[in-house]
Amino acid sequence: MALQRRPPRRVVEEPYKINERIQARQVRVVGENVEQGIYDIQQARALAQAQNLDLVEISPNAVPPVCRIVDYSKFKYEQKKKQKEIKAKAQKVVIKEIRFGPNTDDHDFDFKLKHAISFLKEGAKVKAYVQFVGRAIVFKERGFQLLDRFAKGLEEHGKIEAEPKLEGKRMSMFIAPKVVVKK
Repeated sequence: MALQRRPPRRVVEEPYKINERIQARQVRVVGENVEQGIYDIQQARALAQAQNLDLVEISPNAVPPVCRIVDYSKFKYEQKKKQKEIKAKAQKVVIKEIRFGPNTDDHDFDFKLKHAISFLKEGAKVKAYVQFVGRAIVFKERGFQLLDRFAKGLEEHGKIEAEPKLEGKRMSMFIAPKVVVKK
């Protein structure tokens, strides 16, 4: 029976240096219940220990490095919370695809144009492409005309972000909304 080896556990790298890991000789100390100023590292650690808190290096590139006297686990939790909020507020870009053939009929074209308008009103980008199947690649100019007509139909709702270009058997273009509607 062979002995199974497990991969070694990864050590989680701490984003901030704390207490004994801070190598600077002098640090600028900030925080609550502390007189702000520049201290020797031993003095700064002693101040933190006196309050049963940690000395956390928050700005290592400053001269001298800036340290804060806080409860490290609470500090880390608040940093994660801030990152989560920033991520939640970041705008997510949705791309909706609309596919045409080089011989798309007028009714189908109008139907897809209406869908594209609704997508742009919702704030999504639209990727319109013409798929050439088999020998249909000889009708490249029809693809350009179709996408140009599509862009003109969406002029008041969106702006062309990328002009039509042929990549293999697919000619595509991107249209971004002019005004993003917030929900």
